[in-house]
Amino acid sequence: MSKRLPLVLRPLRRPPQPPGPPRCLRVPCRAGSTGGGGREALLGQRRLQDARARSSCIPGGRAPDSIVREVIENSKETLRLLQEKNPAFKPVLALMQAGDDNLTQEINQNLAKEAGLNITHICLPPDSSEVEIIDEILKINEDTRIHGLALQILENSLSNKVLNALTPEKDIDGVTDINLGKLVRGDAHECFVSPVARAVIELLEKSGVNLDGKKILVIGAHGSVEAALQCLFQRRGSLTMSSQWKAPQLQSKLHEAEVVVLGSPKPEEIPLAWIQPGTTVLNCSHDFLSGKVGCGSAEVHSSGLIEEDNVSLLAAALRIQNMVSSGRRWLREQQHRRWRLHCLKLQPLSPVPSDIEISRGQTPKAVDVLAKEIGLLADEIEIYGKSKAKVRLSVLERLKDQANGKYVLVAGITPTPLGEGKSTVTIGLVQALTAHLNVNSFACLRQPSQGPTFGVKGGAAGGGYAQVIPMEEFNLHLTGDIHAITAANNLLAAAIDTRILHENTQTDKALYNRLVPLVNGVREFSEIQLARLKRLGINKTDPGALTEEEMSRFARLNIDPATITWQRVLDTNDRFLRKITIGQAGTEKGYSREAQFDIAVASEIMAVLALTDSLMDMKVRLGKMVVASDKSGQPVTADDLGVTGALTVLMKDAIKPTLMQTLEGTPVFVHAGPFANIAHGNSSVLADKIALKLVGEEGFVVTEAGFGADIGMEKFFNIKCRASGLVPNVVVLVATVRALKMHGGGPSVTPGVPLKKEYTEENIQLVADGCCNLQKQIQIAQLFGVPVVVAVNVFKTDTRAEIDLVCELAKRAGAFDAVPCYHWSVGGRGSVDLAQAVREAASKRSRFQFLYDVQLPIVEKIRTIAQAVYGAKDIELSPTAQSKIDRYTEQGFGNLPICMAKTHLSLSHQPDKKGVPRDFILPISDVRASIGAGFIYPLVGTMSTMPGLPTRPCFYDIDLDTETEQVKGLF
Repeated sequence: MSKRLPLVLRPLRRPPQPPGPPRCLRVPCRAGSTGGGGREALLGQRRLQDARARSSCIPGGRAPDSIVREVIENSKETLRLLQEKNPAFKPVLALMQAGDDNLTQEINQNLAKEAGLNITHICLPPDSSEVEIIDEILKINEDTRIHGLALQILENSLSNKVLNALTPEKDIDGVTDINLGKLVRGDAHECFVSPVARAVIELLEKSGVNLDGKKILVIGAHGSVEAALQCLFQRRGSLTMSSQWKAPQLQSKLHEAEVVVLGSPKPEEIPLAWIQPGTTVLNCSHDFLSGKVGCGSAEVHSSGLIEEDNVSLLAAALRIQNMVSSGRRWLREQQHRRWRLHCLKLQPLSPVPSDIEISRGQTPKAVDVLAKEIGLLADEIEIYGKSKAKVRLSVLERLKDQANGKYVLVAGITPTPLGEGKSTVTIGLVQALTAHLNVNSFACLRQPSQGPTFGVKGGAAGGGYAQVIPMEEFNLHLTGDIHAITAANNLLAAAIDTRILHENTQTDKALYNRLVPLVNGVREFSEIQLARLKRLGINKTDPGALTEEEMSRFARLNIDPATITWQRVLDTNDRFLRKITIGQAGTEKGYSREAQFDIAVASEIMAVLALTDSLMDMKVRLGKMVVASDKSGQPVTADDLGVTGALTVLMKDAIKPTLMQTLEGTPVFVHAGPFANIAHGNSSVLADKIALKLVGEEGFVVTEAGFGADIGMEKFFNIKCRASGLVPNVVVLVATVRALKMHGGGPSVTPGVPLKKEYTEENIQLVADGCCNLQKQIQIAQLFGVPVVVAVNVFKTDTRAEIDLVCELAKRAGAFDAVPCYHWSVGGRGSVDLAQAVREAASKRSRFQFLYDVQLPIVEKIRTIAQAVYGAKDIELSPTAQSKIDRYTEQGFGNLPICMAKTHLSLSHQPDKKGVPRDFILPISDVRASIGAGFIYPLVGTMSTMPGLPTRPCFYDIDLDTETEQVKGLF
């Protein structure tokens, strides 16, 4: 083989074709032919006949066909057993060919098919450059559908760069330095060994040659084959020599050798007589049997020649065996894979600096490095700058057969207006799991609204040494998802009022002609217009075929302005937009109405984003969004307005979760941020689903619910889990001594005002009295059958006695465990006890159940939540609420889950009622519907969907250093 890779040998025998249609995945060739027809096929048939006549058996041993058959049958059985447990497992062998050696490709392909493997054939031009070959190899490295690569490339194209471009896990020919190094060290069970070298050893041993103490000469071999042969022979006690054909000592070495292995064609000037009679000769050379050996071939044959046919055929079978082993290893790694994650080290300072100082003190990993560490492929991410990236939904299809990890929800007790640190606990927990316990884990957080960031609360990236970095990017714009929602929401709002205006000012005919215009002499319905015709029962596709009555029904939505529920949104706290009048310009022809702005995260489009599970599902949900009723009481949707496609276009990037990292370099998904009062207050289903696949069966996904367990957790279970089909394993309930003191009768807590001494000094009685709220929240979680671990988020003013009391009372109330957490001051190391408690709780079988049956009437579902979760005596419906319930039931929306819009500062509807209020009547002032998102949301008391700014908002402290471009003032 002077011009070909020695390990890739032209096979001279074709194995039997397996029955049934070929299972072959092909990549179109870019050059050459792979059909094996014409002169090449005739040559192959002639050589095949010659080979069968010459090599029907191995001298002194078993027939080569039986050895090959045994290898293939064993591989086939191994694969069958793997597929019994993993039916969707379909290992794929890639054959990369640069040249016209179609027979080698064909023998590999036929044996692979017979063993049950799928094949992809990559055909490159013979003159492909090193860069082109490496580029193709790198693509195969990234393609998880492919589990092994066999190279058929010209020898002069094989540099170390080419061979070592291949990932060792797919190097089934054992050519990479890593696989060769493991073989030399004696770790053959951990690497792939050259099939050619293995075939040589196998054939010699099966022919009855005892290799122990034998003098073996390997001539003309090089590279991985030579290294593998020498290593394998030495392991069997052989005295191994190697030589090139033109070495001056060749004749003397041949005289000593008892076994000769020919690794390349013999030059004509080397006489066969140099090979001693009785020597066992094994030929790996491609051209040894082509006639170039000259006379004397028969003499060598009679001395014990094991021909090239036998070596190449067995090598092909062993290559298939390596391929099956590669698939088995891949499957095992997918099931029990530990990330090769480089965690970032923390050096906590005391006193703890500001959040932004801590964030800037840590240099994040490049996001593409993080993505690779957690198993994402290069083409599955879209990088935004250095530290964040969008993750494409295609990863779900790739990992669809991967087992999910454990699913953990972080909720809280009824908080103070300052918040109790659920995000901080979430980040601290995943830092503990991954960076300190070496467990794959993912945090899934909501994207913060610009409103709170510049208003009262400030950032939401966690805090202290448990936060997402860079925190300023997390809190400001991120990848623009909220802006996309704002644009889509307001496009739909504009479409509603514009449609009313045009219907009020045009005849049926004029309206119809403008909706279905004549373009270049042709009038056609758009796709969404055809869908509307179908919903109306008009089965026509020709715009000219509609009757006047059909044209009127199609063109007029007859929206009743008094029923419009769709509002414009803005991601800024602006109280003066809570009630506005639109349409006051003279150009609007007297059409005006009262309207309002909501905060952007309260938009139904945000709720849709959080609950969807695919791009198609999102499009369907967007189209179903009900914006008003017509004058006959029927719902009017985004589909009716013809805007669904445009909304989907605006949201096409927002649907992809954003990948970031914690201070310790562990992965975080930031995606969606539905308002926790009006919507369900949880991050996206898609982020959770992708994360659950990436962590693997033994890993953990920790996601956070907004506000207390009575709001965020209840909605997570009854709404999000219904939409996703995911079953939670554990609830982590966050409590603080500060909040418990407030529930025990402590003074009010106001943002921006220093805490009273009751909160900064030990007060056991206040803590004990306030634990009633913690106990109630534990009981709420137990309604759903999920074990609860209480995380006491420790502040520096908390005392040991206060912390111990909370843990003791939490366990008495039924918590699986209760542990103090110190992640804020020291990072993940401070939450190791919490992580261990969560792992233990997750090992218990979940008895998860929903609180109510969605088929119950709307009123009964509302009452169930009010009584079982909030502890209300009963509910009271306003006439408006009752009217809306009747309307939604008549419109067919009565079987949707309920999303209660209620204050987060109390279990009741009154924010000042702390602890566990009892015997109260819960007032339902209004009921609205988010049909696209898939829930009905009752308004409890008076609820504002547009927050206002305080006297001194956070923006007073936010600034930009114009020289360094660093943001200042974000905590």
